Amino acid sequence: MTEVKPLVLDVDGTFLKTDMLFESFWAGLGHDPIATLRAAALHFRHPERLKAELVEIAPIRTDLLPVNPEVADLALRSRMAGREVVLASASDRRLVERLAGEYGLSETVFASDSTTNLKGAHKAKALVAAYGEGGFDYAGDDAVDMAVWEKAENALVVGRVPRARELAARGQNVVELAGGWSWRALLKAMRPHQWVKNVLLLLAMIAAHRFDLVTLVPILWGIVAFSAAASSIYIVNDLLDLEADRLHPTKCRRPFASGDVPIAVGMATFGGLMLLALGVAAALNWAFFGVVVLYMVTSLAYSLKLKRLRWVDISTLAALYTIRVIAGAAAGQVEVSIYMLIFIFPIFITLGCVKRLTELTLATSDERLPGRGYGRPDRGDLLNVAWLGTIGAVLIFFLYSISDQGQELYPTTWILWLAMIPMTLWLVRMVMLGWFGKQDYDPIVFAMRDKFGIGILMITLSLMFWAAGLWSQWFGG
Repeated sequence: MTEVKPLVLDVDGTFLKTDMLFESFWAGLGHDPIATLRAAALHFRHPERLKAELVEIAPIRTDLLPVNPEVADLALRSRMAGREVVLASASDRRLVERLAGEYGLSETVFASDSTTNLKGAHKAKALVAAYGEGGFDYAGDDAVDMAVWEKAENALVVGRVPRARELAARGQNVVELAGGWSWRALLKAMRPHQWVKNVLLLLAMIAAHRFDLVTLVPILWGIVAFSAAASSIYIVNDLLDLEADRLHPTKCRRPFASGDVPIAVGMATFGGLMLLALGVAAALNWAFFGVVVLYMVTSLAYSLKLKRLRWVDISTLAALYTIRVIAGAAAGQVEVSIYMLIFIFPIFITLGCVKRLTELTLATSDERLPGRGYGRPDRGDLLNVAWLGTIGAVLIFFLYSISDQGQELYPTTWILWLAMIPMTLWLVRMVMLGWFGKQDYDPIVFAMRDKFGIGILMITLSLMFWAAGLWSQWFGG
């Protein structure tokens, strides 16, 4: 009877659609960023030590890691046929052993420890020592696996590995399995639908009645910079939230959480977008550059820590929205009114509460949201704060209307007061839609798509233009 040779599976990028070293790194950043960065700096040239230390800083849940369905199916069919399925990985041994146990694979594993990085030639040597040359089949996904494939009887190639063609040219049996990632999935990770929020950069120009190309063009470039900056932070946020997203009913489908885009690709994209944002910002003016840096630093602080703190997270969200308005003023070199900043901040506080209300209304249990400081019992408090924000915004708008600056820009005061009616209606509607879970998870994105709400905002804006006398200036009547 012919002995059945074991099937050996690489883990990172092969059995899993992710890499456990990068998973550990980002879990560590979320848990203890100082210790994680110190470990990365000290052991950058010694990956085996880095992997071991990262496991100590923040153990990851291997049961949540996304698997490659085709490789997992192959493993299952092989096990049912009585074949031994072995994991061989450069990841830390503790993680590999846990993963093998969770999927019912062989207790025998080949993995890195604190002294050996089991990769490439080291992995090939270990497998040959255990099974002999040609005594196993091996599945991998990277050119570094060539050293192992050359010692295997059959080479199973996951995704596109151009060098694997050399194996077929030498007569070795090569089996191709699905893998890899797509640019479309990467674009999804950048969340281009969120770029609509950057129209907030236009508010300072509109409030100052500066409707000229000299003001508009740099603000449009500012929107480009902020879109790149925002996308870079969205990527960081998703990488920090991998475990929380995988526990969420819809966020589990995000590109990094689902494994549709490798973490390493996300990290490279983050770097490119950050450089684009800072480059465009510096080309405009240094005041705008400073605002972009402030936005990115605040966003990183939010992703790392602040979003987990009750009420602090909502205040930070409001600050990030407000920074966009300041950025528009800096890009177009428009003077921004202190009244305007005081007016829009409580509006953004309200919208921050609406964001959490929507999430809690759609939650399936009373437990706290993964990675957040709120549970469904907090809905009442959030609703009260949302009403306070609404009342505060309307009151400040009224005070602005009777201020010297307000009366200078909007001489027909009673029409400005009339604009308060649809403005209040819009805010109340947003709060109630959040309370009943009828919104998108991001209220600004929802507002930009909500036709009825846009109609209310356009009525408000039209009344403000009328109060300012702009309609008669533009149309000569």
